[in-house]
Amino acid sequence: MIKSVVIIPTYNEIENIETIINAVFELPVSFDILIVDDNSPDKTADEVRKMQSKFSNQLFLEVRTKKAGLGTAYVHGFKWALQNGYDYIFEMDADFSHNPKDLMALLVACENGADVAIGSRYSNGVNVVNWPLSRVLLSYFASVYVRWITGMKIADATAGFICYRRTVLEQIQLDRIKFVGYAFQIEMKYRAFVKKFKIKEVPIIFTDRTKGQSKMSGGIIREAVFGVIMLRLRQLVNKL
Repeated sequence: MIKSVVIIPTYNEIENIETIINAVFELPVSFDILIVDDNSPDKTADEVRKMQSKFSNQLFLEVRTKKAGLGTAYVHGFKWALQNGYDYIFEMDADFSHNPKDLMALLVACENGADVAIGSRYSNGVNVVNWPLSRVLLSYFASVYVRWITGMKIADATAGFICYRRTVLEQIQLDRIKFVGYAFQIEMKYRAFVKKFKIKEVPIIFTDRTKGQSKMSGGIIREAVFGVIMLRLRQLVNKL
């Protein structure tokens, strides 16, 4: 039987966690969920533990000792998913900026031949709701910059709503992933691109969170800007 798991990293998502878990489990397609929590002070993990009594065979929890970055949380989750035999592994935010219903479209894209399916904000115009114009422009032109530096034909290089076939995660050397923020999302796509996996963008509508606080910071943006150049240089000297 084909197995799919949605990895949701959390840090202080107590306001969203119950609702997002229920939304995924209400879908007509069966998905398991792995929450990777960075020891949230607001007790997000405790809420997940309560829900495990209801969804004991589908809801899983990994709690790390401290906040250590989005990229390392996903790598932790990817390794767990591979060890537990999942065929399709998804990334999704906890805050409903990604619509859980779009999980099915990403799954269909991979079932129809994609190795990586990206929930894309920019492959069909600009589909972002409730972001200030400055942030839309920053995100959009970040992807333009990434395309220029790397040669990837991806409209939304920093997207974080993704489905991977397990073979992709098995082959892109997770232990060598360097980045933790926006640059992590770029690095994952670039490693798949370099290995010539089939990447497909699926148009979605991205809606900014209404509960909780954004984890965006200046350091994350700087990492993305300079990280792209590092990725390209490492690839050119065959050290990616």
